[in-house]
Amino acid sequence: MKVGIDSYCFHRYFGEIYPGLQTDPGTRWRMEREFLDFVLKQDIDEVALETCFFDALDDGICADIRARLDDAGVERVLGWGHPEGLWGGEKPEELESLKRHITQAVKLGASRMRIVAASMNYAKTPREELIPRVIPLLAEATRAAEGEGVVLALENHVDFTSADLIRILEAIPSEHLRVNFDTGNCVRLMEDPVEAAKRLAPYTVTTHTKDIAPRGEGPSPSESLTWWWPSCPAGEGATDMPGVVKALKDGGFDGSLSLEMDLIGDPWASVPEEELVSRSVRYLRTLVA
Repeated sequence: MKVGIDSYCFHRYFGEIYPGLQTDPGTRWRMEREFLDFVLKQDIDEVALETCFFDALDDGICADIRARLDDAGVERVLGWGHPEGLWGGEKPEELESLKRHITQAVKLGASRMRIVAASMNYAKTPREELIPRVIPLLAEATRAAEGEGVVLALENHVDFTSADLIRILEAIPSEHLRVNFDTGNCVRLMEDPVEAAKRLAPYTVTTHTKDIAPRGEGPSPSESLTWWWPSCPAGEGATDMPGVVKALKDGGFDGSLSLEMDLIGDPWASVPEEELVSRSVRYLRTLVA
């Protein structure tokens, strides 16, 4: 296995501040500049570039990013869809945006593209409504990806359980639709991340390796995600990270543990993102060693 960093770790630096829950650090980064400046010093194997934080449809920016990553020998994943993706199938027009970004993934030199079909806002939607709505859209996206030689990695985005994702994959039997396994989002749907990793490992091509530090017994994540289920540096929360990594490895996954952090809880909230990411990367290296 390898180690990576998802740009969402720095969402505040890209201007996304959770209202009432986070302060503005006063720092602003650009994907092709400050973000790459930082991550390329971390000696990592992979970066995930979130399209919500840069204009991935700009061929010039894509060329600049590709050149820097090629020179450094770093793999890359394009991440599309934050925060709502295909809106649980309720906004089929978003499919055109997804397909346009498949072409850009190729220009970035990315063979994998992480996508989302919904969000925590759909966590309580009946499965028999939600899954049939997203399958036709994902099937069309998969056909587009096949034509470009790109593999789509559907994330469990606090919307689908591991069993839900397998149902979707079985309905769209293609090697070009796989899984982006988010360890923390399993916890947020009250799912054991080790057991989820066992189920999803054969389908997983990318990860969001996210640790969670729950604040005691609280409501379900779909009701109060931000207060009760914050993230933290990898290895410092309640997630059985060694167990997750073993389950992924035993299931055949040999890609990157790509660090992701979103809302950072106390006592880590006052620590700069750069420090949290650096020490998380050091921890992840101990798991893959």
